[in-house]
Amino acid sequence: MGGGHYANRPELVKKLVMDGPSAIKWLNELGVEFDKAEDGTMITTHGGGTCRKRMHAAADYSGAEIMRTLRDEVLNRRIPVVDFTAAIELILDTDGKAAGAVLQNMETGEIMVPRAKTVVIATGGAGRMHYQGFPTSNHYGATADGLILGYRAGAKLLYQDTLQYHPTGVAFPQQIFGALVTEKVRSMGAKLINSEGEAYIHPLETRDVNAAGVIRECSTNGKGVDTGMGKAVWLDTPMIDKIHGKGTLEKRLPAMLRMYLKYGIDIREVPILIYPTLHYQNGGLEITEDGQTCVENLFVAGEAVGGIHGRNRLMGNSLLDIIVFGRSAGQHAAQKARTTQLKTLTLSHVADYEAQLKDAGIDSDAVSPKLLPTYARGAKAF
Repeated sequence: MGGGHYANRPELVKKLVMDGPSAIKWLNELGVEFDKAEDGTMITTHGGGTCRKRMHAAADYSGAEIMRTLRDEVLNRRIPVVDFTAAIELILDTDGKAAGAVLQNMETGEIMVPRAKTVVIATGGAGRMHYQGFPTSNHYGATADGLILGYRAGAKLLYQDTLQYHPTGVAFPQQIFGALVTEKVRSMGAKLINSEGEAYIHPLETRDVNAAGVIRECSTNGKGVDTGMGKAVWLDTPMIDKIHGKGTLEKRLPAMLRMYLKYGIDIREVPILIYPTLHYQNGGLEITEDGQTCVENLFVAGEAVGGIHGRNRLMGNSLLDIIVFGRSAGQHAAQKARTTQLKTLTLSHVADYEAQLKDAGIDSDAVSPKLLPTYARGAKAF
């Protein structure tokens, strides 16, 4: 709650922490290879803003490891998946209940219209909108499209002004500019160092405090390091092996070590240059404890949810909330589907939204929702 500036919805925070242990246990039993000691005890680490070691991880590829396990489970259960296809509009029925979506195949442009008794939005974040011109660690499709779909259907939004700028994004080399340098690096002892060689801030302050600190050193205080692409500060990665023993970094942060070695930088021997990168969408669609929006039968899970983290998210809580609220949304959506009877399907809410724009004097030819960013000159959004 403190990390979120007390703007978190208490009932959602309670669910996150109370259901967290069973979610970790579930993943572990499915086969996620969490870090463990030789006796099988789960290894825990500190995160920024935490007073206890409460972070579980699978080296520094926890998200990929969770996805590997869940993807295998989907395949083993023969759950149908439609690839390369994005939702471009939600469908309601004449009672205002979520009743399906309009989908577009992003390779062929084919339009599909699946009916559904319940709908779950799990579209992730908004980093590819590059707010304030910042780089991003987000995947290519993170364009806030799910928020647009939910809002047009009548769902409420929370805290859209609060984007998380992760304090440690790659500032050099250019090929991986903006990529995430996990907070686990700082939790293992690496400090932030300015151009004067000063450790100017505690490395495990909350993310918003540390990100503001980096920006302040590089701008107001004039103590940033010139990278040729802007200013940055050092993150002294060699300290990890100095503190914990030779080989620790390679064992606990193998993906990050490989990422830098591709460009001839051995982070065991030399520090790295970092600057904040757009990382997480703190705001999102408002939900109740069961994951449902104010639009009946429309559920939301993951980064598209607003309210869980308030105005700033603590390290590790994104993967935790994805599992806790993803499972919850799926379970409640399935229960609701058993008793739902749909009426006539309609897109009248889209026409209503267009009418509201017209009444407000808003005239735009922007494609909405925007499925992919447009980096090429003269390119149009898909």
